Amino acid sequence: MMKKFILAAIFSFSSAIAFAQVSTDSLAYQAERTKINAMLARRKAKFGQYDESLRLHTGIFGMQTKKDIQRSNDILMDIVKTDDSIYRQLKILFEYRVFQQTQIQKHTQQAESSNLGFMTTINKLRKQVDWLKADNKKQQQHYQRMQNIFIIVLIVLLALVILLLRRKRSKWS
Repeated sequence: MMKKFILAAIFSFSSAIAFAQVSTDSLAYQAERTKINAMLARRKAKFGQYDESLRLHTGIFGMQTKKDIQRSNDILMDIVKTDDSIYRQLKILFEYRVFQQTQIQKHTQQAESSNLGFMTTINKLRKQVDWLKADNKKQQQHYQRMQNIFIIVLIVLLALVILLLRRKRSKWS
């Protein structure tokens, strides 16, 4: 019963360490996701500005001017820069996720190897306890035999002493 309790305590401790690591990692992961979501919202707003700039015609007869086209191109370039930033952040997020998964796998493998080591040690100790119990039983049986022999020898000696005393008494009388 105590062995099961020790194993449960060790497993709980190793799980708590792994969970603490994952929760702090999850906070960083969530912060990175929030950053990407904000960038996507800015991109959406910029795309709305681009769409509006395409509809804007400030030239004569409702035509687009070079400034209108330049403004649209600037907005489009800004969208491309935002997309590049989003891709970089997604790459960081993906690499972070892969790193996090490898860390979890390492922790899992360490916990499994520790548990396997503990189980091996417990099995060795159980075998030693069984061997010690068997040895103790043999020694008790040996002690019991020796005690019985001692009692028999003592009774025989006591009987011999009594016989010798009776013979001496019968010679004196």
